[in-house]
Amino acid sequence: MGRVSELDPEDAKIITLARSTRARAGSAEGAAVRDETGRTYAAATVELPSLRLTALQVAVAMAVSSGAESLEAAAVVTEDGTPDVAAVRDLAAKAPVLVAGLDGAVRAVLTD
Repeated sequence: MGRVSELDPEDAKIITLARSTRARAGSAEGAAVRDETGRTYAAATVELPSLRLTALQVAVAMAVSSGAESLEAAAVVTEDGTPDVAAVRDLAAKAPVLVAGLDGAVRAVLTD
């Protein structure tokens, strides 16, 4: 996989959203998802004394709370290893999850 500019434009968009959300929030991780209608939702990690959610969990929760019934794709921008994709799989068993570094280069595409 390559940089954001080499991807399908819709996939590049969710990586760009994840990167910008991560940077704006000053978080270690950013994520974005695209629902079945093409709407996108971006989020950063939530770390409060009483609540800890990954960026991907927050993005999925935002989509569901807005009425999404399925996901087409997801992206996570992180320096860490493989993200937990369970929340994505709750809505879409085979939706690709693009895992990118902070520079936007895709390191992996998780499909199951």
